[in-house]
Amino acid sequence: MDSTDSRPPRWPLAALYGLGFAVNFLDTLGVGSFATTTATLKLGRLVDDDRIPGTLNVGNALPTMLEALLFITLVPVDRLTLVLMVVAGCIGAWFGTGVVVGLPRTQIQRAMALALVVTAGFIALRQLDGLPSGGDATGLTGAALLVAVLASTLIGALTSLGIGNYAPTMALLYLLGMSPLMVFPIMATCAALILPTAALRFHRSGRYSRPVARALALGGLPGVLVAFYLVRSLEVGLLRWLVVGVLCYTCIQLYRSSLQGSRP
Repeated sequence: MDSTDSRPPRWPLAALYGLGFAVNFLDTLGVGSFATTTATLKLGRLVDDDRIPGTLNVGNALPTMLEALLFITLVPVDRLTLVLMVVAGCIGAWFGTGVVVGLPRTQIQRAMALALVVTAGFIALRQLDGLPSGGDATGLTGAALLVAVLASTLIGALTSLGIGNYAPTMALLYLLGMSPLMVFPIMATCAALILPTAALRFHRSGRYSRPVARALALGGLPGVLVAFYLVRSLEVGLLRWLVVGVLCYTCIQLYRSSLQGSRP
Protein backbone atom coordinates (compact mmCIF):
# COMPACT_ATOMS: atom_id res chain seq x y z
CA MET A 1 0.00 0.00 0.00
CA ASP A 2 1.32 3.45 -0.91
CA SER A 3 1.86 5.94 1.90
CA THR A 4 -0.11 9.17 1.73
CA ASP A 5 1.81 12.01 0.10
CA SER A 6 2.30 14.53 2.93
CA ARG A 7 5.10 16.53 1.31
CA PRO A 8 4.74 20.33 1.44
CA PRO A 9 3.13 21.51 -1.82
CA ARG A 10 5.01 23.61 -4.37
CA TRP A 11 2.48 26.45 -4.07
CA PRO A 12 1.82 28.48 -0.91
CA LEU A 13 -1.24 27.43 1.05
CA ALA A 14 -3.07 30.65 0.21
CA ALA A 15 -2.81 29.82 -3.50
CA LEU A 16 -4.08 26.28 -2.92
CA TYR A 17 -7.05 27.57 -0.93
CA GLY A 18 -7.69 29.97 -3.81
CA LEU A 19 -7.62 27.06 -6.23
CA GLY A 20 -10.16 25.17 -4.13
CA PHE A 21 -12.36 28.27 -3.98
CA ALA A 22 -12.16 28.89 -7.74
CA VAL A 23 -12.82 25.37 -9.01
CA ASN A 24 -15.75 24.78 -6.66
CA PHE A 25 -17.14 28.25 -7.35
CA LEU A 26 -17.19 27.34 -11.04
CA ASP A 27 -18.55 23.88 -10.25
CA THR A 28 -21.57 25.44 -8.54
CA LEU A 29 -22.19 27.49 -11.69
CA GLY A 30 -22.14 24.33 -13.84
CA VAL A 31 -18.63 24.48 -15.31
CA GLY A 32 -17.40 21.48 -13.31
CA SER A 33 -14.44 21.08 -10.97
CA PHE A 34 -12.64 17.90 -12.02
CA ALA A 35 -11.37 19.06 -15.40
CA THR A 36 -10.13 22.41 -14.12
CA THR A 37 -8.52 20.87 -11.04
CA THR A 38 -6.82 18.12 -13.05
CA ALA A 39 -5.33 20.63 -15.47
CA THR A 40 -4.07 22.88 -12.66
CA LEU A 41 -2.52 20.04 -10.67
CA LYS A 42 -0.76 18.68 -13.76
CA LEU A 43 0.43 21.91 -15.33
CA GLY A 44 1.37 23.41 -11.95
CA ARG A 45 3.26 20.22 -11.02
CA LEU A 46 1.51 20.22 -7.67
CA VAL A 47 0.90 16.48 -7.40
CA ASP A 48 2.51 13.40 -8.93
CA ASP A 49 0.42 12.25 -11.89
CA ASP A 50 -0.59 8.95 -10.30
CA ARG A 51 -1.94 10.83 -7.26
CA ILE A 52 -4.10 13.30 -9.19
CA PRO A 53 -7.28 11.13 -9.26
CA GLY A 54 -7.14 10.53 -5.51
CA THR A 55 -6.44 14.19 -4.72
CA LEU A 56 -9.39 15.22 -6.90
CA ASN A 57 -11.86 12.89 -5.23
CA VAL A 58 -10.70 13.47 -1.66
CA GLY A 59 -10.31 17.24 -2.01
CA ASN A 60 -13.58 17.99 -3.79
CA ALA A 61 -15.81 15.62 -1.81
CA LEU A 62 -16.91 17.99 0.97
CA PRO A 63 -17.63 21.02 -1.27
CA THR A 64 -19.66 18.81 -3.61
CA MET A 65 -21.72 17.48 -0.71
CA LEU A 66 -22.48 21.04 0.41
CA GLU A 67 -23.41 21.99 -3.15
CA ALA A 68 -25.85 19.08 -3.44
CA LEU A 69 -27.46 19.92 -0.11
CA LEU A 70 -28.08 23.49 -1.24
CA PHE A 71 -29.51 22.55 -4.64
CA ILE A 72 -31.70 19.73 -3.44
CA THR A 73 -33.50 22.16 -1.11
CA LEU A 74 -34.48 24.26 -4.14
CA VAL A 75 -35.85 21.64 -6.51
CA PRO A 76 -38.21 18.78 -5.55
CA VAL A 77 -36.56 15.94 -7.48
CA ASP A 78 -38.29 12.59 -8.15
CA ARG A 79 -37.01 10.51 -5.25
CA LEU A 80 -36.93 7.13 -7.01
CA THR A 81 -34.89 8.44 -9.93
CA LEU A 82 -32.55 10.27 -7.59
CA VAL A 83 -31.98 7.40 -5.14
CA LEU A 84 -31.42 4.70 -7.79
CA MET A 85 -28.98 6.84 -9.79
CA VAL A 86 -27.05 7.82 -6.67
CA VAL A 87 -26.77 4.22 -5.45
CA ALA A 88 -25.68 3.04 -8.89
CA GLY A 89 -23.09 5.81 -9.13
CA CYS A 90 -21.66 4.90 -5.72
CA ILE A 91 -21.37 1.24 -6.70
CA GLY A 92 -19.54 2.23 -9.88
CA ALA A 93 -17.23 4.57 -7.95
CA TRP A 94 -16.38 1.92 -5.38
CA PHE A 95 -15.34 -0.70 -7.93
CA GLY A 96 -13.81 1.81 -10.36
CA THR A 97 -11.59 3.26 -7.65
CA GLY A 98 -10.54 -0.23 -6.64
CA VAL A 99 -9.17 -0.69 -10.14
CA VAL A 100 -7.49 2.74 -10.35
CA VAL A 101 -5.57 2.48 -7.05
CA GLY A 102 -3.87 -0.65 -8.36
CA LEU A 103 -2.87 0.70 -11.77
CA PRO A 104 0.75 1.58 -12.58
CA ARG A 105 1.65 5.23 -13.14
CA THR A 106 1.80 5.12 -16.96
CA GLN A 107 -1.65 3.56 -17.26
CA ILE A 108 -3.15 6.18 -14.94
CA GLN A 109 -1.56 8.94 -17.03
CA ARG A 110 -3.02 7.55 -20.25
CA ALA A 111 -6.41 6.91 -18.68
CA MET A 112 -6.52 10.51 -17.39
CA ALA A 113 -5.51 11.79 -20.81
CA LEU A 114 -8.43 9.90 -22.34
CA ALA A 115 -10.73 11.17 -19.57
CA LEU A 116 -9.78 14.76 -20.35
CA VAL A 117 -10.48 14.26 -24.07
CA VAL A 118 -13.94 12.88 -23.24
CA THR A 119 -14.63 15.77 -20.86
CA ALA A 120 -13.46 18.35 -23.42
CA GLY A 121 -15.73 16.72 -26.00
CA PHE A 122 -18.77 16.99 -23.73
CA ILE A 123 -18.03 20.65 -22.96
CA ALA A 124 -17.55 21.47 -26.64
CA LEU A 125 -20.82 19.74 -27.57
CA ARG A 126 -22.60 21.70 -24.87
CA GLN A 127 -21.18 24.94 -26.22
CA LEU A 128 -22.20 24.07 -29.78
CA ASP A 129 -25.70 23.00 -28.72
CA GLY A 130 -24.83 19.46 -29.75
CA LEU A 131 -26.41 17.92 -26.66
CA PRO A 132 -30.13 17.18 -26.38
CA SER A 133 -32.15 20.05 -24.91
CA GLY A 134 -34.17 17.90 -22.51
CA GLY A 135 -37.91 17.47 -22.09
CA ASP A 136 -40.40 18.08 -19.33
CA ALA A 137 -40.21 14.83 -17.33
CA THR A 138 -39.70 15.21 -13.59
CA GLY A 139 -38.68 11.58 -13.15
CA LEU A 140 -37.93 8.40 -15.08
CA THR A 141 -39.70 5.05 -15.18
CA GLY A 142 -39.38 1.69 -16.95
CA ALA A 143 -36.68 1.24 -19.56
CA ALA A 144 -35.57 4.88 -19.31
CA LEU A 145 -34.92 4.49 -15.59
CA LEU A 146 -33.00 1.26 -16.18
CA VAL A 147 -30.78 2.97 -18.78
CA ALA A 148 -30.17 5.87 -16.39
CA VAL A 149 -29.18 3.52 -13.56
CA LEU A 150 -26.78 1.48 -15.71
CA ALA A 151 -25.23 4.63 -17.17
CA SER A 152 -24.86 6.13 -13.69
CA THR A 153 -22.88 3.05 -12.64
CA LEU A 154 -20.47 3.58 -15.54
CA ILE A 155 -20.19 7.32 -14.87
CA GLY A 156 -19.43 6.62 -11.21
CA ALA A 157 -16.63 4.25 -12.20
CA LEU A 158 -15.11 6.79 -14.59
CA THR A 159 -15.21 9.51 -11.92
CA SER A 160 -12.30 7.77 -10.22
CA LEU A 161 -10.16 8.64 -13.25
CA GLY A 162 -11.06 12.30 -13.26
CA ILE A 163 -14.10 12.45 -15.55
CA GLY A 164 -16.53 14.71 -13.76
CA ASN A 165 -20.06 13.37 -13.67
CA TYR A 166 -21.81 16.64 -14.58
CA ALA A 167 -21.43 16.67 -18.36
CA PRO A 168 -22.17 12.98 -19.05
CA THR A 169 -25.06 12.93 -16.56
CA MET A 170 -26.54 16.05 -18.13
CA ALA A 171 -26.29 14.56 -21.62
CA LEU A 172 -27.84 11.29 -20.45
CA LEU A 173 -30.81 12.85 -18.65
CA TYR A 174 -31.53 15.33 -21.43
CA LEU A 175 -31.50 12.44 -23.91
CA LEU A 176 -34.00 10.57 -21.72
CA GLY A 177 -36.33 13.58 -21.67
CA MET A 178 -35.73 14.93 -18.17
CA SER A 179 -36.58 18.55 -17.44
CA PRO A 180 -33.45 20.75 -17.29
CA LEU A 181 -34.69 22.06 -13.94
CA MET A 182 -34.49 18.56 -12.46
CA VAL A 183 -31.13 17.63 -13.95
CA PHE A 184 -28.82 19.81 -11.85
CA PRO A 185 -29.93 18.54 -8.42
CA ILE A 186 -29.53 14.96 -9.68
CA MET A 187 -26.04 15.69 -11.00
CA ALA A 188 -25.02 17.41 -7.78
CA THR A 189 -26.44 14.71 -5.51
CA CYS A 190 -24.84 11.90 -7.53
CA ALA A 191 -21.50 13.68 -7.28
CA ALA A 192 -22.04 14.33 -3.56
CA LEU A 193 -22.05 10.60 -2.81
CA ILE A 194 -19.89 9.30 -5.67
CA LEU A 195 -16.92 11.45 -4.61
CA PRO A 196 -16.88 10.41 -0.93
CA THR A 197 -17.24 6.77 -1.97
CA ALA A 198 -14.21 7.05 -4.22
CA ALA A 199 -12.40 9.22 -1.66
CA LEU A 200 -12.73 6.50 0.97
CA ARG A 201 -10.87 3.99 -1.17
CA PHE A 202 -8.23 6.52 -2.22
CA HIS A 203 -7.74 7.46 1.44
CA ARG A 204 -7.27 3.81 2.39
CA SER A 205 -4.72 3.34 -0.39
CA GLY A 206 -2.91 6.56 0.49
CA ARG A 207 -2.61 7.43 -3.19
CA TYR A 208 -3.30 11.16 -2.94
CA SER A 209 -1.71 14.36 -1.67
CA ARG A 210 -3.02 15.17 1.79
CA PRO A 211 -2.00 18.89 1.92
CA VAL A 212 -3.44 19.67 -1.51
CA ALA A 213 -6.65 17.73 -0.86
CA ARG A 214 -7.13 19.54 2.46
CA ALA A 215 -6.67 22.93 0.80
CA LEU A 216 -9.12 22.05 -1.98
CA ALA A 217 -11.73 21.08 0.60
CA LEU A 218 -11.30 24.08 2.90
CA GLY A 219 -11.09 26.56 0.03
CA GLY A 220 -13.93 24.90 -1.85
CA LEU A 221 -16.58 25.26 0.86
CA PRO A 222 -16.71 29.08 0.77
CA GLY A 223 -16.47 28.93 -3.04
CA VAL A 224 -19.73 26.98 -3.15
CA LEU A 225 -21.46 29.35 -0.73
CA VAL A 226 -20.39 32.49 -2.61
CA ALA A 227 -21.51 31.09 -5.97
CA PHE A 228 -24.83 29.85 -4.59
CA TYR A 229 -25.87 32.85 -2.52
CA LEU A 230 -24.13 35.82 -4.15
CA VAL A 231 -23.62 35.05 -7.83
CA ARG A 232 -26.16 32.37 -8.87
CA SER A 233 -25.44 32.94 -12.58
CA LEU A 234 -22.49 34.13 -14.66
CA GLU A 235 -21.68 34.26 -18.35
CA VAL A 236 -19.22 31.38 -18.61
CA GLY A 237 -19.38 30.57 -22.33
CA LEU A 238 -15.93 31.96 -23.11
CA LEU A 239 -14.53 30.33 -19.99
CA ARG A 240 -15.78 26.92 -21.13
CA TRP A 241 -13.91 27.28 -24.42
CA LEU A 242 -10.80 28.21 -22.46
CA VAL A 243 -11.27 25.08 -20.35
CA VAL A 244 -11.53 22.97 -23.53
CA GLY A 245 -8.21 24.36 -24.77
CA VAL A 246 -6.47 23.78 -21.44
CA LEU A 247 -7.83 20.22 -21.24
CA CYS A 248 -6.50 19.37 -24.70
CA TYR A 249 -3.08 20.76 -23.81
CA THR A 250 -3.06 18.88 -20.49
CA CYS A 251 -4.07 15.68 -22.28
CA ILE A 252 -1.03 15.99 -24.54
CA GLN A 253 1.25 16.59 -21.56
CA LEU A 254 -0.11 13.57 -19.70
CA TYR A 255 0.36 11.32 -22.71
CA ARG A 256 3.92 12.59 -23.26
CA SER A 257 4.69 11.92 -19.59
CA SER A 258 3.35 8.38 -19.94
CA LEU A 259 5.62 7.76 -22.92
CA GLN A 260 8.65 9.00 -20.97
CA GLY A 261 7.72 6.81 -18.01
CA SER A 262 7.40 3.69 -20.17
CA ARG A 263 10.88 3.99 -21.68
CA PRO A 264 13.36 1.42 -20.37
